Amino acid sequence: MKDEYAIVLDFLHSGHSADRRATPIAQVMGETNFNLLEVELKEDHSIKPLEKVYIGTEKREIVKSIKKKLLFDELTGNAQNEIEDALNQIIEKNPDKFIEFFNMSGPVTTRQHQLELLPGIGKKHMWEILDERKKGKFTSFDDIKQRVKLLPNPKKSVVKRVVEELEGDSKWYLFTTPPKGYGEDEY
Repeated sequence: MKDEYAIVLDFLHSGHSADRRATPIAQVMGETNFNLLEVELKEDHSIKPLEKVYIGTEKREIVKSIKKKLLFDELTGNAQNEIEDALNQIIEKNPDKFIEFFNMSGPVTTRQHQLELLPGIGKKHMWEILDERKKGKFTSFDDIKQRVKLLPNPKKSVVKRVVEELEGDSKWYLFTTPPKGYGEDEY
């Protein structure tokens, strides 16, 4: 699935050192589907990490084209370092999608629940979350934390899970799409 907006992870004013011509590029993460992309910028434009840019199909002001979809390991070190901050920014602006996960998640197998795939949530916390959501839907991350005692920060658990999925180390994908089949013609 394609994203309309992206968060800038890194800006390379002259492109990659191996590129024949100096073209400004940025490595970005899609705001909705967390696609990792490399985009070419229009002449005389620069952007900063964590800036939001339009990458949809309509007229773009800053982005000239989407060059390719990236794997986590293809990101620059700076881009990898910005991922958690970008995810926090995305989650803070649209927490409902992630709160809904806590309200609607289900089993992935007969022995494992989607909630257990979040770092820091084991069987005990899973059962507490399931019991609490029977009493009423969760309304915020603070609500989850107040109602489920000793639960690690649920927002941080979601951020860590998305990073794991972007790194390609997951058997199950809750928030992203598997990284297979990347390349220029894939996006």
